[in-house]
Amino acid sequence: MKIALLISGGGTTAEAIIRATQSGRLTGVEIGCVIASKSEAGGIERSKKAGVPEKDVLVLSPKSFASREEFGEAIIKECRAREVDFVGQYGWLVKTPENVIKAFEGRIVNQHPGPLDPGRLDFGGQGMYGKRVSAARLFFVRAVNRDFWTEATAHRVAAEYDKGAVVGVQRVPILPEDTPEGLQGRVLPAEYEVQIETVASFARRSESPAVNRAVPEGWKAARSTDGVMELVRETSLVWPGEEKILEEAKQKAIELFPHG
Repeated sequence: MKIALLISGGGTTAEAIIRATQSGRLTGVEIGCVIASKSEAGGIERSKKAGVPEKDVLVLSPKSFASREEFGEAIIKECRAREVDFVGQYGWLVKTPENVIKAFEGRIVNQHPGPLDPGRLDFGGQGMYGKRVSAARLFFVRAVNRDFWTEATAHRVAAEYDKGAVVGVQRVPILPEDTPEGLQGRVLPAEYEVQIETVASFARRSESPAVNRAVPEGWKAARSTDGVMELVRETSLVWPGEEKILEEAKQKAIELFPHG
């Protein structure tokens, strides 16, 4: 399976995946290209140092194209030129054009640093990225006084932010002394693990159906059409009457971290 790694920032998760292909942990997986949405992304140099050829580390900024569709066509063109058949978004802050989602339907996933619950209220959506997610989760659980944990998540990419089915998750406890920055730092290693295992599950789906994997706590498994296990949360993250608390937690997080 040849993959494209889409990044907008430091690219540490992308590097973890690149290293996993080199170490043999990700067998049958090859890096097709790394695409950055801005030229100043630290992941560009990080990817080159990790061994990705310079010709396969690209910058495609949405600002350089007349429309979202043209931006998407450029992404698709570079991926097809390298025979990419799987796309991973790792700290990708750009809204993915719908033609890209369609071109890689069922084969494009996103990294999210907090709990998601597609179809119900959760810690995703527009504006929820970076430290904001950890901050919102901290504010919320402390306000409702339960569920002192957060999650690193992998999910399929859909047209709306963070609405695709969850395909990988790892729970991380929230400690009494946690700050948004500290929690984010403790979640990051779990994010690496979740994304590596998610790539592995897509790579081996034809020979070993992922529905046989252990189901994380708080979830139940649903069989998808491509053999990759999708997860459905057993209990809603937000209970009736807590909607305003979630809204306030998100707004407070955005105000605290205006740049994410």
